[in-house]
Amino acid sequence: MESVTAVFAGAAFALFGTALLVWTGARTIQRAPVALGVSPVASTVLATLFGVLFLVLGVWCLTRV
Repeated sequence: MESVTAVFAGAAFALFGTALLVWTGARTIQRAPVALGVSPVASTVLATLFGVLFLVLGVWCLTRV
């Protein structure tokens, strides 16, 4: 039963991390702000960092199955 939880968590983290990276990349290519009211460089760096972090966490969860 624990493997089902790990697969679900891994898929959720990987999906969210991938979506965040795609969103950040699309906004950066369009030269649009990633987050309103925040420095463009800081928001891009933080969104990319968290996207990679969630993607790595998702892959780690999926390898623990």
